[in-house]
Amino acid sequence: MVAESLRMFWHETRRRLKLAAVPAFLLGLTALFAWQATQGAHGLIMREKRKTELAQAEANLAAAKAERDNWERKVAGLTPSHLDKDALDQRARELLNLADPNEVVVQYGPKDKLF
Repeated sequence: MVAESLRMFWHETRRRLKLAAVPAFLLGLTALFAWQATQGAHGLIMREKRKTELAQAEANLAAAKAERDNWERKVAGLTPSHLDKDALDQRARELLNLADPNEVVVQYGPKDKLF
């Protein structure tokens, strides 16, 4: 009688395991897809990370374009048609510490302030 009930117990347990195998497999597969949808290489978390990287790259691009435009304006000012020859002459003399022979030069002491 004990052997018969033990055999019935194992038979019922095996039958229930067979019935539960397919739903357990499908539940595991669903869990795998859910994990991949959130944590995977193309999941929601990576999507947000890529969005922040894209925003940073767009900000860098905007800064680079602004710097390029600034340099283009400076370079455009160096063409002979835009160049102020008097201002260039004055700036060159200041940088090179030179004077024209017809100019009056006022010397000042090393401790005297100009302004």
